[in-house]
Amino acid sequence: MDTTNWKSELAIYAKMRILIVDDEPANVALLEDMLGEQGYTQLKSTTDSRRVRELCDEFDPDMILLDLFMPHVDGFTVLESLRSDRSEVYLPIIVLTADVNEETKRRALHCGATDFLNKPLDHIEVLLRIRNLLETRRIHQLLDNRRAALEDAVHARTSELQAAQAELEKVQGKISG
Repeated sequence: MDTTNWKSELAIYAKMRILIVDDEPANVALLEDMLGEQGYTQLKSTTDSRRVRELCDEFDPDMILLDLFMPHVDGFTVLESLRSDRSEVYLPIIVLTADVNEETKRRALHCGATDFLNKPLDHIEVLLRIRNLLETRRIHQLLDNRRAALEDAVHARTSELQAAQAELEKVQGKISG
């Protein structure tokens, strides 16, 4: 892997916001350190899954790293809640789990997980999956911005055409009257 290219690509994503949710402080610290060393600067974390919705509203993350098995509110419930609120937005959610059985994976995918990272975490795999999904998020944002600009242009042009048509009708009314 060309590390110069990797570092320049990373600069694009380093300012994107990542929310880390894991009830184990050691896992949170590991992810914060791993991402911090790579230049990610917009990190927020919690060990209390009950705070995820509040943090999403405040922080507006571009990605969530989410443990599945936590006290109070498990990751499956968090996934369902986030997907019901943000269905129109592409928000990558990477599930962190030591439980790699098929039922857990299917359930997480059904609830809205975008990808999986198995514990113990592989440093390089974590960074590559995060970068890939942040790129996808960035592309979705660019497309959303372009679509909004095109819709604005269509509305503006439609208004111009309606005004021109009204003016024509007014002129035709004077000619025929």
